[in-house]
Amino acid sequence: MSVSQEGKPQGIFAPEEPFFVGCNYWAGHAGTAMWRHWDAAQVESDFKRLSAGGIGVLRVFPLWPDFQPLRRHTGYGQGFVEMRFGENPLPDTPAGRAGVDPVMVERFRTLAELAARYGLKLIVGLVTGWMSGRMHVPEAFDGVNVITDPTAVKWQVRMVRFLVHELRSCAAIVAWDLGNECNCMADVSANPDAAWTWSMAITAAIKLEDRTRPVVSGMHSLVCEPRGNAWGILDQAEVTDVLTTHPYPLFTPHCNYEPINTMRNAFHAVAETLLYGDVGHVPAFVEEAGSLGPSQSSDARAGKYMNNLLWNGFAHNCRGVLWWCAFDQDRLEQPPYDWVGIERELGLIRSDGGAKPAFEAMGAFARLLDEYRLRRLPRFRRDAVLLLSSDQDCWAAAFSGFILAKQAGFDVELHKADQTLVPSKFYLLPSASGHRVLPRHCWLALLDAVKHGATLLVTGNDAALQPFNSLFGVEIDYRIRNSALVRLKGEDFDLECTPPYRTRLICRTAEVLATDADGSPVFTAQSYGKGKLLFIAVPVELLLADAPGAFLPGAKPFHKLYQIAARHAGVMRRVTRTNPALTLTEHPVDADHFLVIAVNNTPDEIADALTPAADWAFDRVVTGGVMEWGVLKVAGNSGAVLAYRRNR
Repeated sequence: MSVSQEGKPQGIFAPEEPFFVGCNYWAGHAGTAMWRHWDAAQVESDFKRLSAGGIGVLRVFPLWPDFQPLRRHTGYGQGFVEMRFGENPLPDTPAGRAGVDPVMVERFRTLAELAARYGLKLIVGLVTGWMSGRMHVPEAFDGVNVITDPTAVKWQVRMVRFLVHELRSCAAIVAWDLGNECNCMADVSANPDAAWTWSMAITAAIKLEDRTRPVVSGMHSLVCEPRGNAWGILDQAEVTDVLTTHPYPLFTPHCNYEPINTMRNAFHAVAETLLYGDVGHVPAFVEEAGSLGPSQSSDARAGKYMNNLLWNGFAHNCRGVLWWCAFDQDRLEQPPYDWVGIERELGLIRSDGGAKPAFEAMGAFARLLDEYRLRRLPRFRRDAVLLLSSDQDCWAAAFSGFILAKQAGFDVELHKADQTLVPSKFYLLPSASGHRVLPRHCWLALLDAVKHGATLLVTGNDAALQPFNSLFGVEIDYRIRNSALVRLKGEDFDLECTPPYRTRLICRTAEVLATDADGSPVFTAQSYGKGKLLFIAVPVELLLADAPGAFLPGAKPFHKLYQIAARHAGVMRRVTRTNPALTLTEHPVDADHFLVIAVNNTPDEIADALTPAADWAFDRVVTGGVMEWGVLKVAGNSGAVLAYRRNR
């Protein structure tokens, strides 16, 4: 069992472990009713099909009211008397004292044995009270806030301890998950402490019975700062061992502006997963992903999206990807399938048994990794640190900044600006906003890093950064609300946008890299100690976050602003290309060898020249593309693995 520096078990999520592919599982015949309508033969048939198709990991769910079927009994004046299984008293056994139905536990044990038989690993979502648009709670807790009510939490803890104790000997289980999106089980948006306390209670219950397996958060839509959303990245990272993303473009801000298999959506899962992992300093993986069915995109396009997602997740060391879900549920009559149309056709496999293109893509990718022994991939190189500040839309800044960096040809780490500063030669403070950008001591630490040789790029919205004028070589003449176009005209670019604020600068000592239509500076560079301070008077990232088509081929090349900043920072990649939709990650193998993963984030084939640095030479295409006379051809929504060696 791999353990992190903080002493947390990591298991299959450790950096040295193989990249895995899999899906979320409800039995094909019954969906969420699978435990009540138990059919071991059907489960075995499902597992056999999934395993043969390349699935390696399943996320499974002991539905809460089936495993803990408690009814609250009252007496005079509705005063509580006792909990029972329906009309029957709880037996004086370990299962009875936990309120758990032992029949269900045996059914789960059978499921785990079948998983082991077919080589499937299981992530177990222990408190599954929310699923696909419906609450599933024991009758005893109908209408109760199950995150904050002490009685509900007590019984959850008892159930979790009993399940983990009884099932910890099942070899197929590789991780315990708090439950499915438990941040949907009750509204605690105004109380982050309640979210932390519930998460800690369930995690502690797990670890009392099993400290060898990692505890997975299982949440979606975590935030950098829990304002209006109680479920924060740092709180979940403190309490659990592994964070999870559920990156559906339809539900996520700043996504779903273009077809699902184009660049913005192709990087959604990766950017969000790296954000959680980098900010939380724990592993993170894509626990749920999907196209959300034929009402959102065709099966063919969803298959291409799946392939692009897998290539990008693999290239960026995102541990693994699980699809939602294994089987279509369009023939089921119970809620939520009767209520919610979007929940019925999300499977890899249709209800008639036919495989969808996404299933075929997942299987082909798994076979490719095995054939070329690529499951264990060296960590990818990152050249800059992107700092997320207070008083801003952190996800918008992180997501757009991440894609701009990819288009510009380099990779970033994502951190909060008020965390301990990560050593780097290149920092970005994107779309800095408001009067509480970052604490003074953090700003001074960042400036000190520049003074000692780093480069800092700030793109500004309405940020109050002090000191500023005396350092950046410009003076802010005025800043006003804006509805007019601002121009950024430089040596090899001419861009226009409409920022929410117009910041007019007066140049004092800075080098002017771009000007507005009236000749006033909008992009400047100034030496500071051994480093450089760069400023763009436009919040580029926020503007692109909600601009349809902003990252499609032929869009305005705002990434050139990042390219210029990277040149000032001295970023020198070992391999470069020209097409911003073909993204590269570099993976050092040893002192004389490295791999490049090139991913085509468009639906169409890309042919582009790849140029190695002077002391490196192309060795071979490992898989996935064709290289002829220095030009790499990569199919749409696909990737290639290339090997390079040092010149002798």
